[in-house]
Amino acid sequence: MEQVKFKAFVVEEQGNKFLRNIKTRSVNDLADNDLLISVRYSSLNYKDALSANGNKGVTKNYPHTPGIDAVGTIASSDSRKFGENEKVIVTSYDLGMNTDGGFGQYIRVPSDWAVKLPEKLTMKEAMIIGTAGLTAGMSVYRLTESIQPEDGKVVVSGATGGVGTLSVAILAKLGYTITAISGKEQEHDFLLKLGASEVISRKDFEKEDPRPILKGSFSGGIDTVGGTILENMIKSIQPMGVVTCCGNVASPKLNLTVFPFILRGISLIGIDSQNYPMTHRKAVWNKLADDWKPDQLMEIYTEISLDELNDKIDLMLEGKLKGRTILDLEA
Repeated sequence: MEQVKFKAFVVEEQGNKFLRNIKTRSVNDLADNDLLISVRYSSLNYKDALSANGNKGVTKNYPHTPGIDAVGTIASSDSRKFGENEKVIVTSYDLGMNTDGGFGQYIRVPSDWAVKLPEKLTMKEAMIIGTAGLTAGMSVYRLTESIQPEDGKVVVSGATGGVGTLSVAILAKLGYTITAISGKEQEHDFLLKLGASEVISRKDFEKEDPRPILKGSFSGGIDTVGGTILENMIKSIQPMGVVTCCGNVASPKLNLTVFPFILRGISLIGIDSQNYPMTHRKAVWNKLADDWKPDQLMEIYTEISLDELNDKIDLMLEGKLKGRTILDLEA
């Protein structure tokens, strides 16, 4: 097996520059873990774009192959948990960060990172969902513990991004009334088709307001961006409502009083998909494969090859992608 060669997207550090190229590697170059997986699909996430751009907060050492998502078939196993030829999903943990990731045709990872591909999910569907969908699923999972469709509207920020798109689609599947927040006016029809009942422009929702509490317009919210939008979302939640947060692309800081929490009793729940407990991870994957699987799943992705990946990374960093971008490692 050590002689197997494969193609991988490799980021190299040269001086102050980070160069991206497709290179031929050997499985012998991969980390010494107990599962060797032949990758069928991966997907492009914002963290991958940061890694590909040389962000040392994501990836400390280069050369490196990003890709925090992968689905494929086990080529060899030294684990009792999995055998050869089993299909598995690997998302988050250290994959694609400091462990070579899914932008290569092979990965070698600890068996503790792998989830058996649910029977009702194809490998392509698993990567359309990916970390973004798993994060959306975790957000919905925590939201639905307290908020039901009849309780009122749920607001979703960053609604054309990967997590936002899938949050809207899952909530729509479950019968919630959704208000989507987006800065891309040209995509409003896309969000309405996805299941949103209304779309609010980001510029109207991110204006700073000195008032400690705003009109209670929503029963709950899923925030993917942080900053002022999350502040205004928290201020706009009705009594006993819930907001989940999973991103900080706008800002990691919050400028709030405690009044929304102690006068309205709302809850703010952080979502950490990277190290989410495996028991809950499996439960969410099984829901996403079955009754939570979005009806529009096959309409919200773009499929690319390794040769097209570099340009898509630049577009993601510029905020110009919508929905999900999946990578076919056999194309």
